[in-house]
Amino acid sequence: MKLILKKLVTIAVLAAATAALGAAETIKVGVLHSLSGTMAISETSLKDVLLFTFDEINKSGGVKGRMIEPVIVDPASNWPLFAEKARQLIEKDKVAVVFGCWTSVSRKSVLPVFEQLNSLLFYPVQYEGEELSKNIFYTAEAVNQQAVPAVNYMISDGKKKFYLLGSDYVYPRTTNKILKQYLKSKGIPDSDIEEIYTPFGHTDYQTIVASIKKFAAGGKACVISTLNGDTNVPFFKEFANAGLTSENCPVVSFSISEDEFRGLPAKDLVGHLGCWTYFMSLKSPENKSFVDSWNTWLKNPQVTGVDFKVTGVDMKNRVTCSPMNLSRIGVYLWKQAVEKAGSFEVDKVREAMYGLKFKGPAGPVTMQKNHHLVNNVFIGETLANGQFKVVKTLTGVAGEPFSEKFLGVKTASK
Repeated sequence: MKLILKKLVTIAVLAAATAALGAAETIKVGVLHSLSGTMAISETSLKDVLLFTFDEINKSGGVKGRMIEPVIVDPASNWPLFAEKARQLIEKDKVAVVFGCWTSVSRKSVLPVFEQLNSLLFYPVQYEGEELSKNIFYTAEAVNQQAVPAVNYMISDGKKKFYLLGSDYVYPRTTNKILKQYLKSKGIPDSDIEEIYTPFGHTDYQTIVASIKKFAAGGKACVISTLNGDTNVPFFKEFANAGLTSENCPVVSFSISEDEFRGLPAKDLVGHLGCWTYFMSLKSPENKSFVDSWNTWLKNPQVTGVDFKVTGVDMKNRVTCSPMNLSRIGVYLWKQAVEKAGSFEVDKVREAMYGLKFKGPAGPVTMQKNHHLVNNVFIGETLANGQFKVVKTLTGVAGEPFSEKFLGVKTASK
């Protein structure tokens, strides 16, 4: 009996040691995206593409030989809750890095937490700039990589009147403040610039569209839209009902990507424009591999090496888009930095990030010391199938967060 008990104790000790070793072979990373509430329609896809990317990396050996173990939280489109969930990920779950946030207000909510606790956030969604934190890497489009190139394109197309329409929060208001300065530097007078905001979820656009129609009556007018979320549905429906089209008053949208088209009437947006650092329609071996691998993964979504299964994934009509691409690029850059630094320590990883390159689906990117990417920029016309036809490409545009450094400066293009 004593011998049996001794063997059982030995087995239990070995089992505990094996379990501890298994735990040591993973590295926890945080996923901070709304899976409920008004922003879930956009942010759920970013959660999914992060899990897809973790699976890609784990299948190739992980990061420094350790499997990525995702810790997913739901801040539920509640801006103060983002900060609470960020603190939970860093202090309680002990994650090495966090990937997440969509709106600028959610990013600004968590920023003090990341700075206080000295953790890293990779932020993948176009934003207004005027910010630089050592604890955030902004992989997404800055104003000079989206809004300014789009306005330049409209000016080159002969547009002389600009209707700035946006959702009422920090990203649209700050972006339009910068654009108004930029337009004035290009000789556009105040009388030819209109600026209007609507709350999240706004549905009655009859009065605003009537105003746009009157504004565009003389010709050579366009709408620069920073409307966010499902409010685009009633806007474009009313826009089309009023007889406005991409020919008599084109709309350039900064928050509508291929993923948003799943919930929008694409036929009402044909010919209108988008400006991003990635389109699903781009022709490159890297993009084909990305799209094909994504579609394959959706048939069996999981994270290799981790006891975790994705549930509730809608396999129909799934696409890729710029925020998804930039989320994936952020993970790969973090992986490179960890391996270059030989450490998961935040300060060492941060230093190793500078100058890193990654050949992504839209071309090569480089991380600058200002925590923004050098990236290609594409302007595209919307097609009836919810994809974009590229009409202009700008190569190697260096992201710059502070508007005083790029106002009035032209970007080389081809």
